Amino acid sequence: MTGVSMRAEYLFCARSALFAAAISWCGLAGPVALETTAVSGDQMLDAYFRAETAKLRDRCLAGISTLEEWTSRRARHREQLFEMLGLWPRPERSDLAPVISGKVERDQFTVEKLSFQSMPNLYVTANLYLPKNLAKPVPAILYLCGHGPLIKDGVSYGNKVSYQHQGVWFAQNGFACLIIDTLQLGEIQGTHQGTYREGMWWWNSLGYTPAGVEAWNSIRALDYLETRPEVDPKRIGVTGRSGGGAYSWWLAALDDRVKVAAPVAGITDLQNHVVDGTVEGHCDCMFVVNTYGWDYPQVAALVAPRPLLIANSDKDSIFPLVGVVRLHEKVRRIYQLYGASTNLGLLITEGPHKDTQDLQLPVIRWFNRFLKREDPLIEGAAKKCFEPEELKVFQKLPDDQKNKTIQESFVPTPSPAPVPKSMEEWARQREAWLAALKGKVFRGWPDSRPLELSEHCDVDRYDVRFRTYDFVSQPEIALRLYIVQARRLKKPERVMLKVLDAGWAQWNAAMRYAYELDEERRLQGPALGRPQDQHLPAGDPKYFDLIRQMVRSNNWVLAFVAPRGIGPTEWSGEARKQTQIRRRFMLLGQTLDGMRVWDIRRAIQAVRSIKGLSGAPLWLEARGNMAVNTLYASLFEADIAGLDLSELPVSHRHGPDYLNVLRVFDVPQAVSLAGERSLIRLFETDPKSWNYPIRVSHHLGWNENRFVVQQPAP
Repeated sequence: MTGVSMRAEYLFCARSALFAAAISWCGLAGPVALETTAVSGDQMLDAYFRAETAKLRDRCLAGISTLEEWTSRRARHREQLFEMLGLWPRPERSDLAPVISGKVERDQFTVEKLSFQSMPNLYVTANLYLPKNLAKPVPAILYLCGHGPLIKDGVSYGNKVSYQHQGVWFAQNGFACLIIDTLQLGEIQGTHQGTYREGMWWWNSLGYTPAGVEAWNSIRALDYLETRPEVDPKRIGVTGRSGGGAYSWWLAALDDRVKVAAPVAGITDLQNHVVDGTVEGHCDCMFVVNTYGWDYPQVAALVAPRPLLIANSDKDSIFPLVGVVRLHEKVRRIYQLYGASTNLGLLITEGPHKDTQDLQLPVIRWFNRFLKREDPLIEGAAKKCFEPEELKVFQKLPDDQKNKTIQESFVPTPSPAPVPKSMEEWARQREAWLAALKGKVFRGWPDSRPLELSEHCDVDRYDVRFRTYDFVSQPEIALRLYIVQARRLKKPERVMLKVLDAGWAQWNAAMRYAYELDEERRLQGPALGRPQDQHLPAGDPKYFDLIRQMVRSNNWVLAFVAPRGIGPTEWSGEARKQTQIRRRFMLLGQTLDGMRVWDIRRAIQAVRSIKGLSGAPLWLEARGNMAVNTLYASLFEADIAGLDLSELPVSHRHGPDYLNVLRVFDVPQAVSLAGERSLIRLFETDPKSWNYPIRVSHHLGWNENRFVVQQPAP
């Protein structure tokens, strides 16, 4: 869709009271105008997700026509994957401190119950299945578990118990098999569900994903396997299904010690996740923090040219077949460049998302073929033969474990920034911060393009001039800017851009009162149609009068904008649906609030483009989380005279989430960056929280009025 046609289509839906008021004030017949508005916020959002997903899909592995072109990028891509899993810089390979707490035996094999620490006090519980009577080292399989909890009487036995049949089968067929528990469903239960269920949006800001913990635990499991005399370290394979299938992808992509991989039902493409909605069936352990805007075939390509079997069933609702086939087709091109097409397999079986024998048999044949160089007849099925108690590692959970809180420390964050001693030191710090924001935090912003600014209406009522403008924030996202000023104002002394969030309801109510007042007085002019939406708020005469007094008693122009998802572009759905919408942004290498920062930037540009406003000092005003978004927008736009920010959260731990921002700095440092360029007034906040920008201001000799913390203005 072109920008011009998009803007024509994406006016605004009839749910907005302010839109209704604006139409009425512009003298349009209400019912006709309201019925001909185009799309809702839901439709706009759907089009946006489709377009953004297509952009990443088309970019994935594009421009690679020779093996040299791929191999020249491969090492960089692998480092990016480490980073997006929270593994940059690489954690220290500390002492594994392995402990074997017991052993159980069967006729053909033994099972060791063991634990190791992938980093100090991060425990991994596991079972190691070993064939009996070994004459020499054998190939090993690292089996990674999916979401199959086994909890009895409140005691977790780990998901390794649910997948014991895999270890049994591999051991019976001549492989060592290490099955490790996951972070969330091990004997010590951590969490995979920070954004999915727990509202821990700061995971995004920290650049944390439990997928990184699972990847690191798997890497350290390889370290452990290499210490075992029963294992041939040159013949190690990895497999797992569902969540374990995903972790198999991470490990095989990151570590060349994996010689053969057979992930089962663990990966598909972004189109399935974002557009088709399968993200709603997955917790956070299935996804990277997508800083570099990858689609998932790029992960799979890092396995090439090693043998890779992609296994899936044809009726899997959370790994749909169409996405798996699309992924295979892209990866196949990379294997062809290596001349290794026979090392890539695609296995499709009939059935749902389930661990079926139809999937199990070809997997073990794949490992026989590439790790043993044989293809014997497979006899018998994989069967469970242990009670949960027999496979439990800990009789008492270790007191020093940090599995439950690993999200707090897994990703390293910078030490608190020192107050610069000189302008030269400050300049270096400033440039480093801004570069990191552009490259790691807001990398998902689009390229700038024309605003396509167009005036929608311009009317006078009650000595007030009211104008509305439409502008394009980015393709598929059109927003409206509202301008209010005194009727006879020729040269404004200030333009105040108010960024609305919770304040949208109050602004909406003020405009509703204006409509009601207009109707009551029966002013001369075209008929004013009554808004059709009966759920509009009650009129607010006090706020309307305040707006009118402000523009009449000051030579100010007031501008109002609601970023995407607020007011006219609000999308529907209860809390769970809103959560899944936010997670879709994350998969695209963005966050909702990070894109709202972009919307505010575009609103600033729109204000600057309006005749008569470009020369006036521009102030920004916002409250709460939107105040943080407004603060960051000011860092990337020139000539912002000042910011009035109320109830500004002191940290991204409690405020808006942007990808990786806490790996750069926190809100007080952003305030100091803005304070160098603009006057800042903070209202309704604790002055002690802003010690850093206050000290920076004093040390660098800035004007003492440049940054102030004060009580709310009347």
